[in-house]
Amino acid sequence: MIRAFLSSTAIATVLIASPVLADDQKAPEADVAGSAGANGVAELVVTATRTAQPIEKIGASVTVLTQPAIEASQAISVVELLAQQPSVNFVRNGGPGTTTSLNIRGAETQHTVVLIDGVKLNDPSSTQGGFNSGNLLVGDITRIEVLRGAQSTLWGSQAIGGVVNIVTADPTSPFGGSLDVEGGSRQTGYIRGGVGGASEKIVWRVAGSFYSTDGFSAYKTGKENDGYHNTGLSGRLRYKFSDAVSAEVRSVYSKGKNDFDAFNGDSVEYGRTNELVVYSGLNFALLDGRWNNRVGYAYTDTDRENINPARSTVPLTFDAAGKNKRWEYQGVFAISDAWSATFGAESERSRMRTRSPQVTNPNPAFSRGRVGVDSLYGQLQAEVIQGLTLTAGVRYEDHDTYGSHTLGQASAAWALNEGNTVLRASFGQGFRAPGLYELYSEYGNLNLSPEEFDSWDAGVEQRFFEGKARASVTWFNREADNEIRYNSCSSGSTDPLCTPGGAFRFGYYRNVQKTKTQGVELIGEIKPIEGLTITGNYTYTDAQSESGTSAGKQLTRRPKNMGNLSVGYRWPVGLTTTVAARHVGKTFNNDANTVVVKSYTLVDLRASYPINETYEVFGRVENAFDKDYQTILNYGAPGRGAFLGLRARF
Repeated sequence: MIRAFLSSTAIATVLIASPVLADDQKAPEADVAGSAGANGVAELVVTATRTAQPIEKIGASVTVLTQPAIEASQAISVVELLAQQPSVNFVRNGGPGTTTSLNIRGAETQHTVVLIDGVKLNDPSSTQGGFNSGNLLVGDITRIEVLRGAQSTLWGSQAIGGVVNIVTADPTSPFGGSLDVEGGSRQTGYIRGGVGGASEKIVWRVAGSFYSTDGFSAYKTGKENDGYHNTGLSGRLRYKFSDAVSAEVRSVYSKGKNDFDAFNGDSVEYGRTNELVVYSGLNFALLDGRWNNRVGYAYTDTDRENINPARSTVPLTFDAAGKNKRWEYQGVFAISDAWSATFGAESERSRMRTRSPQVTNPNPAFSRGRVGVDSLYGQLQAEVIQGLTLTAGVRYEDHDTYGSHTLGQASAAWALNEGNTVLRASFGQGFRAPGLYELYSEYGNLNLSPEEFDSWDAGVEQRFFEGKARASVTWFNREADNEIRYNSCSSGSTDPLCTPGGAFRFGYYRNVQKTKTQGVELIGEIKPIEGLTITGNYTYTDAQSESGTSAGKQLTRRPKNMGNLSVGYRWPVGLTTTVAARHVGKTFNNDANTVVVKSYTLVDLRASYPINETYEVFGRVENAFDKDYQTILNYGAPGRGAFLGLRARF
């Protein structure tokens, strides 16, 4: 009933409006021009509406990290930077480059859409069609928006837990460049740089990076180090034909090699991952700029292979490739100063191939799958009375295998007391069709049903002392039906899905779970004296299974309690020092909640000093107290590490 009501209401509101759009890449330009405060919290948000909107008009929960905040964190891996934000956690089976799962508000990693420059990064050949964040380094990134909660209307039906929108650098001056060099513990080195410029007609930038570390043992008690090496390249070019028409092309490439271990000991096996992202588009404005349009084509290609030198006759142990092609149109029409409509169409084609060669079968046939999804979406936003902004949207998708479905979303933001108080609430739906790997791989199951979700949140943000302090509290809730999980098969099993065609397999995917997740996010910041900034967040997440023998149990690897605290001070001489702590509560490594992964608290120390307007020296000590911890049982995590670097901006 709720689904039908919301979907029909959203359709009606969109049809009332004439079709608006600002290019979803313009908000980063506005931010560079000065829309961010000193703490890196931007006043303009793109991800929630796919257009640049003041944050007080956004009903969803969004955190924006701008370039100053990213640089101040000194993070190398994007997931480590994201983990400093409310409700975000990650787990990985070793160090950088190993398989990494990103969870927002307790959702699975495949329920979060990760974008880079507006292009989805999901890999159709991964186990559940999500994106492995292990190879994602900070590189040339200048802005990240983290939307917590469902946003399926605009970003696709699988955007259930949230959306992470990553934006690479976009020049605003005639010519400029950057160079960052750092090194430290575990023979770690990282160099990244780029040059670019902006003229009346052309905007361009090229950038590159190289990261290398000897690492540590991925297996908790292993004896040999597991290293990681990554090479990254990115570029963008935009040409302005006139004030109303421009064309652009953007690309990001990453090549990684990581050593990893088996689940029960050291291994000489390693993996290689190549990832390519390409976008090309045409932007044009009509009706004196009231109607902005974008037509684009996006392509992603992920190739992965695992190699075990110990198997001299058949060293290749895994081979997979996933490709996405997406054609899209987006329009935004300014109905009036207070009313606007965003609408668009997308056509996506995905395919994957995967195989696992064995000594007894060195050249098996690939398991292959492909699917097409066509979508229409529309959203209406209106400031109905002063300070009160309502947003409603609807998305229609036609899936090759699972047919058509319609999703709705609605939110409200009410800015009171000259914007010092903002009330927010949102409701969104999600629908995730089984991924290609879940359907067509050696563990596939063609009888899977789609996953369905309903999400709510509501909260309030308050600013105090003329903006020197702010605090917010948000309650969230998500209910899921038909969640897909991997089911192991034991020898001698009578389950027919364990022996398809008479051949035994180790497991398969099936619909096994109803889940319910609810929790509270607390965020605070205060600047009690000049130069001193204290920020913190705490998230309580109650993520439970509601079906089967695990009913009432906490979902695996979901901490109930998480928090971050940062105290930074800028000294009169220009030196900035920061003490940052992150706490992650205990988790369970199995559905029965009998195997515990202990809680941990990490403390980092950071400092930076601007030598002049061009150069800045920086350094940090990670895990300063050398805490022994795990994110996944029996897999290692980094101990204390010290790093020193030099940053140049010209």
